[in-house]
Amino acid sequence: MTVVSANEKVSPVRNNKDELIQSINKLRQERNAIILAHYYQESDIQDIADFIGDSLELSRKASNTNADVIVFCGVHFMAETAKILSPQKTVLIPDIDAGCTLADDCPEDKFKNFREKHPDHFVISYINCSAAVKAQSDLICTSSNAVDLVKQVPKNRKILFAPDQNLGRWVERQSKRDMTLWPGSCIVHETFSEEALLKLKISNPNAEIIAHPECQSNLLDLSDFIGSTSKLLLYTKTSKSSSFIVLTEPGIIHQMRLSMPLKHFIEVPGLDGCSCNACPYMRLNNLENLLGCLKRMSPAIEIDEAIRLKALNPINRMLEMSK
Repeated sequence: MTVVSANEKVSPVRNNKDELIQSINKLRQERNAIILAHYYQESDIQDIADFIGDSLELSRKASNTNADVIVFCGVHFMAETAKILSPQKTVLIPDIDAGCTLADDCPEDKFKNFREKHPDHFVISYINCSAAVKAQSDLICTSSNAVDLVKQVPKNRKILFAPDQNLGRWVERQSKRDMTLWPGSCIVHETFSEEALLKLKISNPNAEIIAHPECQSNLLDLSDFIGSTSKLLLYTKTSKSSSFIVLTEPGIIHQMRLSMPLKHFIEVPGLDGCSCNACPYMRLNNLENLLGCLKRMSPAIEIDEAIRLKALNPINRMLEMSK
């Protein structure tokens, strides 16, 4: 079971942005801290981070850093993964409420029961799960490497894949392997509107549709390119197209616009007509609570050592198989 050590959350006083950044930089140096940020973070966080990446890139960075303190600007399971890989380091998360519905919808007890119903299956869990679920897994994957890892599993082994069924279905199609899927999904990638996507394509006929594999199959079928956040970013750099309709959390668009200011990036509305599908949990982190966690050195992630060691094995297996 994961335990979080934290002082009571204190609402920080809003300061001038430049002063906040100056204070963060000062404390980052004093604490020998590295700030890791996922592509789905708000632009201010991305701009101040030492390293930006997707889950696989951030896992590698967390395992190799020489910093004493890792400030993980992402969601809870990502900070947990950093602690699993670097137990001797202090791992902080700016807002302890930055969770993940996909991870929350796969609780360890129910997953244990599900797994026990399929005792002959090789268990592959998407990194978007809790440490306790990782500890019950044979192999961890990310959206970047899931297809390649599944292809490496001997064909005579049955596979149980959790917790994202949309990613699982896409991996099945790409790897030509049948898998038993845990029925979970990401709230962000579940809510894109197919009708809105088609209207955008009609209005922008030369735009390419690029999508994250956590999207539903009907949207992936309409896409020109499917990949993880880092692969989507790379594709927009190498594609000859000058316009893209982006089917994933819009935080990545900040990096796309920075890298390619002359290209056009279009967000897809959700089912309720909202203008974007920003993850509400990713966006709980901001400059104010980033500064606050460096000042207090909390909230800090702590994991039961027995769970950590069990979770470490499938993560290390992933990193080895992904080289």
